[in-house]
Amino acid sequence: MNDAAWESLSNQAVAACGLVYFLALLAHLVEWASLRKVPVAAGTASMSSADVPGGIAIATGPDDVGVDEPTARRTAMFGRLGYLLTCVAVGIQLVALVARGMAADPNRVPWGNMYEFTLTGTFVVALLYVVLYRRLNLAWMAPVVLTFVLAVLMVAVLWLYAPVAPLTEALSSYWLVIHVVSAIIATGAFTLGGITSALYLVKARRPDKTTGYVARLPKPEVLDRVSYRLHAFGFPVWTFAVLITGPIWAHQAWSSYWNWDPKEVWAFITWVVYAAYLHARTTAGWKGRNAAILALVGTATLWFNFIGINYFSSTSQHSYAGGAPALVTAEVTPGETGSSAAQVG
Repeated sequence: MNDAAWESLSNQAVAACGLVYFLALLAHLVEWASLRKVPVAAGTASMSSADVPGGIAIATGPDDVGVDEPTARRTAMFGRLGYLLTCVAVGIQLVALVARGMAADPNRVPWGNMYEFTLTGTFVVALLYVVLYRRLNLAWMAPVVLTFVLAVLMVAVLWLYAPVAPLTEALSSYWLVIHVVSAIIATGAFTLGGITSALYLVKARRPDKTTGYVARLPKPEVLDRVSYRLHAFGFPVWTFAVLITGPIWAHQAWSSYWNWDPKEVWAFITWVVYAAYLHARTTAGWKGRNAAILALVGTATLWFNFIGINYFSSTSQHSYAGGAPALVTAEVTPGETGSSAAQVG
């Protein structure tokens, strides 16, 4: 296959994975809709999703209406279908990423611009969801995760798309792989943690609701615990990306470990927010609403660093001109080998 064929395959795979993600979302919406009018008694709506059909809490207490067997079977079937389709979509998205890298000459990792990084970021979010689905009983997260992934993919295709091009000099480094992989993994974990924190605030506001999506979310304390575990996983990975590999690569490209670049500054701000979140939880016992709000502040700084800096900063050496059709990286001039380093923070 030539480069044009690989690029065409990548574009087709992106469209296909978007379609399959949409079908997975529809399956999960049917799953949840089948139980929308089935009451769940207060205090029982948040049993482990591993113990119920389809991974969704179904009323079982003495005061519960419960659910008939056909509805339970239908719920389980659509839940399994939605998860299976999500797994298929993740596989297709991996094909899109590999083909994107193969389309370049020479072949490279698919992280050369905002479009490619967005594809990879959404892939990691969906992959982490699939991998942690059973371990953390994440069936309740499916509609929100799939909506998020679809929305960001749509933004990437409509506004961030850029033709395949060779990497600039500063990006042609093995540190691109080390730095960006760690940043993307942390971004995926933080994003799932932010989604969980947002759902915590919704659930905590209406803990006694007995019907609908909110009623079947896990208990607030369960959501709080899941959010903490996701952030605790992502933080050391983000630390590795921001405070170790980032400065090393910056020194290699710019002969300085720290340049007060806007993206460097915002990456550090994000690190400080998440450090404060974890520190407050472990030392002051900060849990619940305050912790969830602080986690969402971290999510906001994370995504502003990823997208906002590239649009609003004219001085960042990491910046890309934001949208299609002309997504242009900064020129590399002699003596300035680092004028266009990777756009992650």
